[in-house]
Amino acid sequence: MSSSTHRLFVVLPVAAVLLAAAGCASGGSAGVTPPTPPAAEAKLCQALHAALPRTVDGLKWRTTDPASPYTAAWGDPAVVLRCGTPSPDVLTPGNAHYNPTADAAEIDGVDWLVEQQSDGSYRFTTTDREAWVEVSVPSRYAPQVNPLTDLAGAVSRTLPTTVAPGTGTR
Repeated sequence: MSSSTHRLFVVLPVAAVLLAAAGCASGGSAGVTPPTPPAAEAKLCQALHAALPRTVDGLKWRTTDPASPYTAAWGDPAVVLRCGTPSPDVLTPGNAHYNPTADAAEIDGVDWLVEQQSDGSYRFTTTDREAWVEVSVPSRYAPQVNPLTDLAGAVSRTLPTTVAPGTGTR
């Protein structure tokens, strides 16, 4: 296990990974609402889609419904990736939920916002890339950070960073 993965376990409480999650219907394609990114982000998301691995944390790729170059899914219940999403509320200044000190983790060179959902699943969102990428992981796949290690390479290769060196800001 890499040292970056060890750091994340400090962020995620053990009790949280034990909660049950709601999943997608078994078999068939995973119902995923595709985002509608602006043109520049759409091009980046299409490149990411083409670079995504066919297996994530041992889970096999499955089709999404509707099919979109901005979404991907693996396993059942599905680990879901959406590229070109809006800025997360907790990272949007002026939003009632804005929290510049929200939990974050670095996994293999990619920084992720960490948000536990009400159903016990986790949503991870890139924080320093030219397109926002959300990865939703059902609690069934504890520890939920594992899929990120398989996705980090594709994210790093296709989505340039926006962080100004030495500032830590987008």
